[in-house]
Amino acid sequence: MTVHALNKRKIVKKRKLKVRRFQSDRNLKVKPSWRKPRGIDNRVRRKLAGAVRMPKVGYGSNHKTKFLLPCGLKKFLITSKKDLELLLMHNREFVGEIAHPVAARTRKLIVERAKELNVRPVSYTHLRAHETLR
Repeated sequence: MTVHALNKRKIVKKRKLKVRRFQSDRNLKVKPSWRKPRGIDNRVRRKLAGAVRMPKVGYGSNHKTKFLLPCGLKKFLITSKKDLELLLMHNREFVGEIAHPVAARTRKLIVERAKELNVRPVSYTHLRAHETLR
């Protein structure tokens, strides 16, 4: 039986454009990670027409749909088999994402236990073809 979200909302992304640092495309020493411009004549800081837009608080996501996956559920990081017990009561709100350093044998046990508890795991792709569940 597949697990569905309790109440699925429409996710609205207001601005998808990644904010880049001013003149990071021109100078190699200026990294693209955002820094607020502070120069006295800076056109980005003064918000002149045609200049790069600065990030604002209004570009943020809706609080109720923040961190939601397209299926309407949020991710929960699983590092061991006993982390699945936490998702037992919340399987309509969260999906389990198996942590990256978890070994293949433990990953297989987690996926088997998730099927028993009707918890939906997201990432179990590190299992090889002959190790996957049938």
